[in-house]
Amino acid sequence: MTDAHKPVTETDLHAFVEGFLDEQRRREVESWLKNHPGEEAEVRQWQAQAAELKAAFSNYAKPRENDRILLSVAGPAGKSSMLWRKTALIAASLMLFLSGAAAGVYGARLLSQPAQVENTVTFESLPGQSKTAFLVYASEKRHPVEVGADQEEHLVTWLGKRLDYKLVAPDLKTLGFSLVGGRLLPVNGKAGAMLMYQDAAGQRLTVLLGKNPENGETSFRFESAGALETFYWIDGAIGYAVTGEVSRAKLQEIAEECYRQFES
Repeated sequence: MTDAHKPVTETDLHAFVEGFLDEQRRREVESWLKNHPGEEAEVRQWQAQAAELKAAFSNYAKPRENDRILLSVAGPAGKSSMLWRKTALIAASLMLFLSGAAAGVYGARLLSQPAQVENTVTFESLPGQSKTAFLVYASEKRHPVEVGADQEEHLVTWLGKRLDYKLVAPDLKTLGFSLVGGRLLPVNGKAGAMLMYQDAAGQRLTVLLGKNPENGETSFRFESAGALETFYWIDGAIGYAVTGEVSRAKLQEIAEECYRQFES
């Protein structure tokens, strides 16, 4: 098998990390990686991050009412169907919402590979949009937000209505950050929300939320760009991204608290 016959794409690499390739394709990708050391190093880093994130969020693992539904959803016939059914069985039997930290995909739409590719594209766009929002608004002196923290109830009601989502503004005071306010902005071409926080030294971070009803993916990842760190995840139809010029350890702590409060 050569690159010319069936090139290995980034989607293949993510599926390799997440364990969704059939045995033949997995061997092909492994062989390809041996001849592409740069990509192999990146894949190993993804695998390490997935393990790290799964461990970090395992305390929040909990069953979902529709876990058992995954076992009875009909899928395409043949070997592909067996692969997706096996994945759903693992997710349901472990009863871990956060099994997606290693698998990268969770839900009934697992049974359709085209949907997985669509959702990967949407998911991968989150950190870039979050970093752009941070760079544009976090440095703004006079108008960083549309609605300030003094109108928090109005803020979460307004943004929640636009996202059709019961939005809360996580309380991060115990971690040294207070709510500045928030604004409406586009995420993946739809109404999204940005919440901004600030510490006593004036350092800011942002929490971006975007909605896409077609998402069926659950995954947790870090992305770095110089001093800027972004932690992002998807829970069903809602994508979240926390961005700031803080250490990865601090950002993970903040993201864990945001996750806990968004889930409560």
